[in-house]
Amino acid sequence: MPQLITKKISVVIPVFNEASNIEALYRELITVFATIRYAYEFIFVDDGSTDESLAVIKKLSQINEHVFYIELSRNFGHQYALKAGLDLSNGDCAISMDCDLQHPPEVILSLIAKWEEGFDVVYTCREEDKKLPWLKRKTSKFFYTLLNRLSDIQLEHGTADFRLMNRNVLNAFTYLNENEFFIRGLIKWAGFRQTAIKYTPRERHSGDSKYNLKKMLSFALRGITSFSVKPLQMIAYLGLGLFMISLILIPYALVSYLLGEVVSGWTSIMISIIFFGSLQLLMMGIIGIYISKLVIQSKQRPLYFIRETNYDRTTHQSQIVIKG
Repeated sequence: MPQLITKKISVVIPVFNEASNIEALYRELITVFATIRYAYEFIFVDDGSTDESLAVIKKLSQINEHVFYIELSRNFGHQYALKAGLDLSNGDCAISMDCDLQHPPEVILSLIAKWEEGFDVVYTCREEDKKLPWLKRKTSKFFYTLLNRLSDIQLEHGTADFRLMNRNVLNAFTYLNENEFFIRGLIKWAGFRQTAIKYTPRERHSGDSKYNLKKMLSFALRGITSFSVKPLQMIAYLGLGLFMISLILIPYALVSYLLGEVVSGWTSIMISIIFFGSLQLLMMGIIGIYISKLVIQSKQRPLYFIRETNYDRTTHQSQIVIKG
């Protein structure tokens, strides 16, 4: 007697030069979903890979009709590749995860269990990995502390892009078209009924991390400036404080001049010029970051372009009949 499966789960996986990891992840996903009574689809989003990643995905799609690929026209970045997959996904919920197996596929069972309890968003928080370098662990903790203090959202330490979102959240997510995309913050900002679960990250199955120091700093800056104007407020308060100090120093300088007690020497003058000059450049830089975000957003360019895909959203309905 055929069984009617009324719900489907989409798994969205951004890929950038992960050819050696794709098949290993696929095998583990198949094992996990063999225990779940839901229809499923695996959507791999190739973010401009220069290795054989796309060829591996296409090969899997020929073997398994539940495997799909989306090839972006170039490398747009992890967050935009993730959005492309989520925008096209047609499941009753979607699970986003990385391709390097640091997000353990078996945790998907816990995500689904929480979804079945009625949560709209089930996100994960990474347990601290003692094997990571001391500097990386401290900078990660500092990022979340700084973000929470400067922004209007609160992210738990270790919040990852390994999460489940139901269809209502996914529909709302498609309306977000910010050029500076910071999905962790946007999902938290969107509201809905959310809960978190802890997970212990694995080591990478193979290859090296694509997030170098430059990319991590850019990611942190994007997160802070996307959800906070407090840096601009801090500039205003700093300017006010320096103005108050000048009100005290100006009378002092005038009195010293009239009494003939002007202190000679250029060292103090040079130090003052360098200090206030550097401070002004810093303040202008912060203002410039916000202005540049406005300029880029005003252009309203698409967040990504799709070069090729075998995924036709209109043909993937939630109701799928399987033989049981």
